[in-house]
Amino acid sequence: MSNITLQSTAKLNAGNQLPLLGFGVYESPSHLTTKSCLAALKAGYRHIDTAQYYANEAEVGQAVRDSGLKRSEVFITSKIISPASSDQETYNSVLGSVTKIDGKDGYLDLMLIHNSACGPEKVKKLWTAMEKLHKEGKIKAIGVSNFGVGHINAMKPYASVWPPAVNQLELHPWLQQREAVAFSQKNGIVVEAYCPLVRNQKKDDPELKSIAEKHGKSTAQVLLRYCLQKDWVPLPKSDNAERIGQNANLYDFELSGEEMKALDGKDTDGSGALVMAVSNE
Repeated sequence: MSNITLQSTAKLNAGNQLPLLGFGVYESPSHLTTKSCLAALKAGYRHIDTAQYYANEAEVGQAVRDSGLKRSEVFITSKIISPASSDQETYNSVLGSVTKIDGKDGYLDLMLIHNSACGPEKVKKLWTAMEKLHKEGKIKAIGVSNFGVGHINAMKPYASVWPPAVNQLELHPWLQQREAVAFSQKNGIVVEAYCPLVRNQKKDDPELKSIAEKHGKSTAQVLLRYCLQKDWVPLPKSDNAERIGQNANLYDFELSGEEMKALDGKDTDGSGALVMAVSNE
């Protein structure tokens, strides 16, 4: 783990390479999103995570165009939360994300179903539309977010693409979702971590502060390094350029086995969720 860098990637089961550090834009107001994404790209991030629900897909695409980087140098993910009334309209909705971000001749690197809570029939409609766009080359890889073991297994009978490439979960020391993570990793599904900084709610945790001080790092940097050492792909979010840069400065230190064990010991079996702990039934 000590030899990873900001340029390190994980190979998805679809064959494309996912950078191990992502930049999240949840609740980034549209007038700030392009500026924040440009700051992230300048700091060396090459992976941006947006969603239809965030209402800032177009601004993410604008940032990539304004950055001077080739489209192929930046990995872009979006998500869809529910299907439309017909299969064709659902397909058009997913395609709309591709077009908003990268134009009518563009593509997305990854598209996720945002949440299993829409129910199995709607998951099937979404997955079928995403599979079609994947086959057409408009989406390079398809995956899920907030899916437990049962949700992923329930897709198997109808899915032509299974397992999903990614499962994005709320993950941090206080919510480790070990069953869903172990199942995902066992099946070659890359695990991404949203809310890796616990929305700064744990910055005064004495043990976390002690580890940060020992390494001369911020508590945020320790939490992100923890994710990397757990083989989770963290998606920190900030609209502050200085913090965006700090959150990418994770590669000149390593947490010891003892420090990892201390952070592992903070798991709350679901009660520490800020957004959601998945059901694995």
